[in-house]
Amino acid sequence: MIGVTLKQLRYFDALARHRHFGRAAEASAISQPALSQQIKELESMVGAPLVERGSRHIRLTTLGEDFVVRTQKILLSIDELGDLARASKGPLAGRLRLGIIPTVAPYLLPQIFAALAGRFPGLDVEMRESVTQSLIRDLTEGGLDVAIVALPISEPALREFSLFEEEFVLVRHRKDEGQPVPGPMKLQTMRLLLLEEGHCFRDQALSFCALTDTQSHQLLEGSSLSTLVQMVSAGMGVTLIPEMALPLETRSADISVARFPKPGPTRTIGMVWRKSNPLSDQLMQIGAIVRNVGQ
Repeated sequence: MIGVTLKQLRYFDALARHRHFGRAAEASAISQPALSQQIKELESMVGAPLVERGSRHIRLTTLGEDFVVRTQKILLSIDELGDLARASKGPLAGRLRLGIIPTVAPYLLPQIFAALAGRFPGLDVEMRESVTQSLIRDLTEGGLDVAIVALPISEPALREFSLFEEEFVLVRHRKDEGQPVPGPMKLQTMRLLLLEEGHCFRDQALSFCALTDTQSHQLLEGSSLSTLVQMVSAGMGVTLIPEMALPLETRSADISVARFPKPGPTRTIGMVWRKSNPLSDQLMQIGAIVRNVGQ
């Protein structure tokens, strides 16, 4: 095992993530034959197969599954050594891998990018948009530095930094403008449009309406808030969207917007990062900047 290199570990980590030699090679910026050769050399040094090779996809062996867990810990420690050096150099610069949920990204990213560029001109922000579960997995495994999600996450290894709280609003067809705002029990009897499973905003809407996922099969689903608003505009039902989405999503739709009486449904948006991240102080500074953007 003395001859194992960090490069081989990174290639193996990419293969474990993508479960496909071609995609792993593309992500690693090398040719597929070169990646395959590096994995074979790694297996030779380990003395046992790490992957089962199929015609389309690969599977990790039992040893491979254990090996990748330790590999990711090693790579995370190496990355954090680099972050430790960055933290000692003053203003944050270099790459920052930012994850953000789809119900926030379109509405805040332009302002966030502009604000960060003004405060940290040497910072290169790489953005990934995905659902919360995927972002938290990448964060804990070292694939992201920080994520903007709905709180709480309640992961012991992660630090949470609250940014702001926002209300949900009810979106109905324009013909319903001025009608009484339905409460949670009334919403249960209406055709409710929600995001697909996997979105935390869906779960928050279900919770407000006192509905369970076992009842949600009766509801109509969309892939984005924009789709939901357009479905409402077509007369297909009603939906809930976060307040920050109003300016962008409602400007060309035949809908009306109503606010729920207090206390209505709300969510808390925050940043999360690994407690072990040496850039924690700098991430707190970024959090303060993003907080100002969201207010």
